[in-house]
Amino acid sequence: MIPVFFYQNGARSFTIVKVNPILLIRTGGWQMAAIAVDMDEVIADFVGKELKLFNRLFHESVTRDDLRGTSLRQLKPEFSDVLLYLRNTNGYFADLEVIPDAQQVVRELSRHHNIFITTAAMEFPNSVTDKYNWLRRYFDFIPELNYVFCGDKRIIHADYLIDDNSRHFTHFSGKGLLFSSPHNYYEKAENRMNSWNDVLKFFGEID
Repeated sequence: MIPVFFYQNGARSFTIVKVNPILLIRTGGWQMAAIAVDMDEVIADFVGKELKLFNRLFHESVTRDDLRGTSLRQLKPEFSDVLLYLRNTNGYFADLEVIPDAQQVVRELSRHHNIFITTAAMEFPNSVTDKYNWLRRYFDFIPELNYVFCGDKRIIHADYLIDDNSRHFTHFSGKGLLFSSPHNYYEKAENRMNSWNDVLKFFGEID
């Protein structure tokens, strides 16, 4: 069980949630928002890598449009086990391309808000080192202590969560922003972000 500590000081109340070994802090007295940002299909182009590798290995020609409302494993179930095996190999997540405008917008947001990178890395344990090195390479302006490598994202306490999987919003206490990816193409969302420019516009309007 994850311990939760509460500290009250006058008009300000702090909630500190211990995420081993990281502390995420929320306070109603600060103007800076805590923004949790997913990695795969939000800042890192996971689908692009998977399609390129799959098409090359199996002489296929699957496109992003073919994946609208589905995933490659669902579209090609006969390759499901192979795809899972590839994802679990060392280095698979090391060379993902950056989603367009992600670096610039996240850097700009980090000047005004607290940014936390939150990824369900435990789904693919071999990805942890790759993901850490990838963040140091492309998002070195975000402190390492703001990396949250987890399994169940219910432990995340922030004001906003930018994620391509809406299931992570179910138990999230803040506001979820659904980042567009082929698999969620037909999903209805109150706050859908089709690009990082949409994200920048969203936070520009609430500041």
